Amino acid sequence: MAHPLLHLTADLIDMPSVSFNEGPIADWFEAELRAVPGLEVTRVGDNIIARTNLGRQFRLAIGGHLDTVPVNDNATARIEGSVLHGLGASDMKGGLAVMLELARTVTEPAVDVTYVFYAREEVAVEHNGLRELFRDVPELLAADVAILGEPTDAVVEAGCQGTMRARITLRGARAHTARPWMGSNAIHRVGELLTALEAYEHRTPVIDGCEFREAMQAVFIEGGVAGNVVPDAVTVTVNHRFAPDRSPHEAESFVRSIVEPYMRDGDTFELTDMSPAAMPDLRHPLMASFIGRNDILVRAKLGWTDVAFFAEQGIPAVNFGPGEPTLAHTQQEHLNEVPLVMTYQALEELLTNGV
Repeated sequence: MAHPLLHLTADLIDMPSVSFNEGPIADWFEAELRAVPGLEVTRVGDNIIARTNLGRQFRLAIGGHLDTVPVNDNATARIEGSVLHGLGASDMKGGLAVMLELARTVTEPAVDVTYVFYAREEVAVEHNGLRELFRDVPELLAADVAILGEPTDAVVEAGCQGTMRARITLRGARAHTARPWMGSNAIHRVGELLTALEAYEHRTPVIDGCEFREAMQAVFIEGGVAGNVVPDAVTVTVNHRFAPDRSPHEAESFVRSIVEPYMRDGDTFELTDMSPAAMPDLRHPLMASFIGRNDILVRAKLGWTDVAFFAEQGIPAVNFGPGEPTLAHTQQEHLNEVPLVMTYQALEELLTNGV
């Protein structure tokens, strides 16, 4: 028989919560949390914060997002043995189930706990519910350390990479395609730039024992006027994932150093998105005890996550949750019972014993 946590996760999958439509599931979580004695529950939009106030030495924030990506023929939960299939099984309704069960069962924790259930993580960062909370009620998110339940298969993924996007526009001159020598084909110019991006050699810095792997990719290309016109402009969008030993300014300067040799007068470089990285920081005694007592594997987070919001506030944060991260957002998304139970047991041990 499947574990009760797997059944709870299945129930959450059957509550639709695609980004911008989290209201009903937020209503449900709010009611469940208000029924737990000793929790101070605050709702801000479709975000919910539930806090203990026991006067403990340390406060731990545990966070998870309520939303999922759009449905892809996987809206309904299905349990096969010890495996749960369905939208959000990995990212991250298993993590939400763990958070709710902890709130219900560990009512006298050794540390004060702030549970943060927030909306709109799977869309552009300006809509992010955690960002909204840090803007509007930052005092309710104050903590000594934070753990986000992003899917990691019950491994601690420390810190996160930064991410940036830039639009590089190369110029040419229009002409009739019957007389191309009278113009300058901007699309033809982009070949050298793409070759340089293909030849980019990624860095693999090791920070606090965690190896990060940087990446740079052309992700969009736009150009062309008409089937009989030499194009006078082409735009390439480049995404760069950078390790936390680089600041946003240093990451932008590095991308510029790669592309600017292929730019001329009139060409432009436009930074369109920038999210800073977060350093791995496992020194706090709560975090060190959590990892050591539970013998948890630690690795770098190869991607950007909301731990960066906590890091910006000086709160050490890690990713730790059930679910295989490579399955997130796929039609085949599923969740195995073992990492789900392991995640719950490790966090229950932390809440019960503290440092």
